[in-house]
Amino acid sequence: MKGMVRWVEGLTMEGITSNGKSFGIYGDEYPSPMEMVLHAHAACSFVDVISGLKDRIKNVKSAHIEIDSERSEDSPRVFTKINMKYIIDGQVPRELVMRIIEYSHEKLCSVGIMLTGYGVKLTWELVINNSDK
Repeated sequence: MKGMVRWVEGLTMEGITSNGKSFGIYGDEYPSPMEMVLHAHAACSFVDVISGLKDRIKNVKSAHIEIDSERSEDSPRVFTKINMKYIIDGQVPRELVMRIIEYSHEKLCSVGIMLTGYGVKLTWELVINNSDK
């Protein structure tokens, strides 16, 4: 994997992937690098959840993850705790989604595995509205 980060102005930067996709970093209108890491962790796991639902995804009306974190007071201000609250509106089996989330955090989500391998404490919860029991 390759890419580039280019200075734009002030503290604003632009990330450019090897495929030419670009995104803003820092500054007034863009997330900080730590915000990007936190969101990348949630997105990485969410890709696993959505793809793991396979044919059942048609039963999902909406889904999102609320993320919350704590960081060290001292520099470097690394993450110490991350909590993810998965919220799914739709008819999906709770036990299946729980297994997918567990497998994501244990084996699949490389972003999260890097963070927890460093010592970040990860907690998560699942809320399913209108679920099959």
